[in-house]
Amino acid sequence: MKLLEKLQQEMKTALKNRDKDRLSVIRMLISEVKKAQIDAKRDLSDEEIISVLQKYAKQRKEAIKQYRDAGREDLAEKEEKELEIVSEFLPQPLSQEEIEKIVSDTIKELNATSMKDMGKVMKAVMEKVKGRADGSIVSSIVKSKLSQ
Repeated sequence: MKLLEKLQQEMKTALKNRDKDRLSVIRMLISEVKKAQIDAKRDLSDEEIISVLQKYAKQRKEAIKQYRDAGREDLAEKEEKELEIVSEFLPQPLSQEEIEKIVSDTIKELNATSMKDMGKVMKAVMEKVKGRADGSIVSSIVKSKLSQ
């Protein structure tokens, strides 16, 4: 089942169950996907839809941080609930060990030896972990491996 179809199916389920919070988040996700489709002037692949959902999740994370900094715990909790729902539709993130293994293997493949090779390694690793690892985490692991 395509991801957009899954979102639409979950929206129907939320409607039937009268789950207002879940329904509102799923509607927003579908809206974001449709907006991206209009911008692209074509249907999006599941990978592209995941990218849209990741962008939305990242916005939720930033909002949580800002609300916490401002002392608005009530709003931060609302954003966390939204983030939980969005996360259901995203691929499972890789663990620290899995990322380290991918980075090590990539460094060997590219015969990278110094920090000069960081851009090349980052590009290759990000292709492999597309959507399943945060770029800042990958970057710190690549830096530590290349500076050894």
